[in-house]
Amino acid sequence: MSETEELKMTVNDAASAEVAMTDCCKTTSSAGTADCCKITSSAGTADCCKSASSDGTVDPCMAGKSGSGTVNIVLCGVGGQGTILASRLIASAAMKAGIPVKSAETIGMAQRGGSVFSHLRLGEDAGSPRIGLGQADVIIGFEPAETVRMLPFLKEGGTVVASSAPVMPVSAMIGASSYPLEDILAYLKENVPALTLVDSKKAAEDLGSSKCLNVVLLGAALRTGRLALKKEDVICALKEALPEKLHEMNCKALDYIS
Repeated sequence: MSETEELKMTVNDAASAEVAMTDCCKTTSSAGTADCCKITSSAGTADCCKSASSDGTVDPCMAGKSGSGTVNIVLCGVGGQGTILASRLIASAAMKAGIPVKSAETIGMAQRGGSVFSHLRLGEDAGSPRIGLGQADVIIGFEPAETVRMLPFLKEGGTVVASSAPVMPVSAMIGASSYPLEDILAYLKENVPALTLVDSKKAAEDLGSSKCLNVVLLGAALRTGRLALKKEDVICALKEALPEKLHEMNCKALDYIS
């Protein structure tokens, strides 16, 4: 089997595999409360979190469809990249603008270098916090392979903003498996017309730190116009979430263009 065929199987697996980790589904209301539902299985690997009812259909509680006034955003990466922080910055900026927010994010994998992703639904029409397959307006990918894994969520005409820099799995680092970066990037370019690739390595060099990649990607997504957020609200959320000593660097990261 070729690496390209394996890559296509990975994308298909993301749309069909059983839930394989503990997940936390959070709904943020205007009152500031959160409702949490957890899903566990014994497979031990991260995937795109689906819940099936007894007749084999997807539980509507776990697969929200996009309403006319809803912006659906999926963020994905690996542990330690700041994926969850970026998700919370978007949610905070939206709430500052008076936009209702519902979110669902993975937990438990961040400290293990495992897959991490977050679903955000902005708008009055968001019923479930979970985004259904083919319903995401925007995917923000912190890692190329993880971005490909989440493509089944992207709606037709949706936008992808992704880092071009890989985070090699341990198996690839020790030579037990390959990481076909060029094939992965080619797959994204061939299958996503509205694609923005961010040169994360160059961004880290120019900004003097790799720790603000999440804000670089957030800025790139903001400039697409698909997030329906104001830059001023994102900056305000950023300054509230981070220590003052990090404000200047992260504001530069938000404006960074590779």
